[in-house]
Amino acid sequence: MKFKDFHMNIKIRIVETFISKFIGSMIFPFMAIYLSSHYGLKTAGVLLLMNVIIGIVISFFGGYFSDNYGRKKIMLYAEIGRFMAFVIMMISNSPWFESVAITFLMMTANTVFMGLSGPANQAMLIDVSKPEQRKVMYSITYWANNLSIALGAILGALFFENYLFELLIALSFGALSVVILILFFIEESYIPTKRDNASSHMVEMLTTYTLVFKDKLFVWFMVAGVLILSMEFQLANYIGIRLSEGMGTQKFLYWDVDGVNMVGFLLTENTVLVVIFLLFTTKLFERYSDKSVLLIGSVLFVVGYGVVSYSNSIWLLFIFMIIGTLGEVVKLPVQQSYTAAIPPEYVRSSYMAVVQMSFHFALVISSISVTISAYLSPSMMSLVIVGIGFAGITIYYLIFDELQKRVEKNNESVESNEKLAS
Repeated sequence: MKFKDFHMNIKIRIVETFISKFIGSMIFPFMAIYLSSHYGLKTAGVLLLMNVIIGIVISFFGGYFSDNYGRKKIMLYAEIGRFMAFVIMMISNSPWFESVAITFLMMTANTVFMGLSGPANQAMLIDVSKPEQRKVMYSITYWANNLSIALGAILGALFFENYLFELLIALSFGALSVVILILFFIEESYIPTKRDNASSHMVEMLTTYTLVFKDKLFVWFMVAGVLILSMEFQLANYIGIRLSEGMGTQKFLYWDVDGVNMVGFLLTENTVLVVIFLLFTTKLFERYSDKSVLLIGSVLFVVGYGVVSYSNSIWLLFIFMIIGTLGEVVKLPVQQSYTAAIPPEYVRSSYMAVVQMSFHFALVISSISVTISAYLSPSMMSLVIVGIGFAGITIYYLIFDELQKRVEKNNESVESNEKLAS
């Protein structure tokens, strides 16, 4: 399976995600530092938490709307909204006008529109791919995403403090290009059954999500993913603030590196290593069972980020980021292919909304960490963060056999339906 063999929608999604993440990674990983510098640590933590909670609520609507109105329409409206939010953010950080409050509101608007489009984006990828394609598809998609982040994060580390206005101009143009790609090149991948009674939508949405949350295996799988993923999100939240305030300037080779620079370098290291590791780890670990790959990768991930959450040594930070990133690359294709194989087709976006919500819950954990870090020592914070990660690994271990049976059953059903259709 090669890139040229994918459906056109997948190819376009890779391109437009590359554009938006390249520019967005210059800005958004540093917004926690931006807010804390204006409002203080505790208030910044509360604002970040509010932002995430809003995203969780909106994801429910995004999943339901996508299952009932189609993927492309929801994606297009959401990306137009993001473009408008970025333009207002740009104006609010211009040489002629500055408003931190409006900037935060537009950050929240961006979260709203991402919540609307996220489930549709994920469901569309599943719609146009086959089960045997997905590990490769997710590996290539993740590789491209991280290459864009690698390029963006290093530029953000260098330019965010002094050139935020110019970065927001670039972000606005990038968002406009994404709108154009979706409008003219993306094909609709799912035509839903029309609903005649609009007044029943809320009841139907609640019924749909009640069924999703009754799927205990899926819920536990998401909980495990949330607990482990929250460690990575600490880098742009608690770890980023800790390094910016407590690391101090250190000599690294020929450069003086402070905490803000270090955040950018760690983000860049992570994404560059993802790009490199994905070139060979998939082949290297393909002889091992999915269970072993998922658990080994998760342990490496938790250990790596656990040390990064505590250390101020440049060399230790770089070394354990390598370990954490290796774990990330090893576990991710298996984790995402299982996520894609679980949901039934007719409520695929609704399941993906819960997947999207899991990202927001991971952000909730990392946002809460910013607030409680004002009361706990760095060593205690690291113990809490590592404990959360190992709780997720334990859940994976306990549910995996049942998960494997579910995925095999669903894949057999898909193959049977395809034979009947042909």
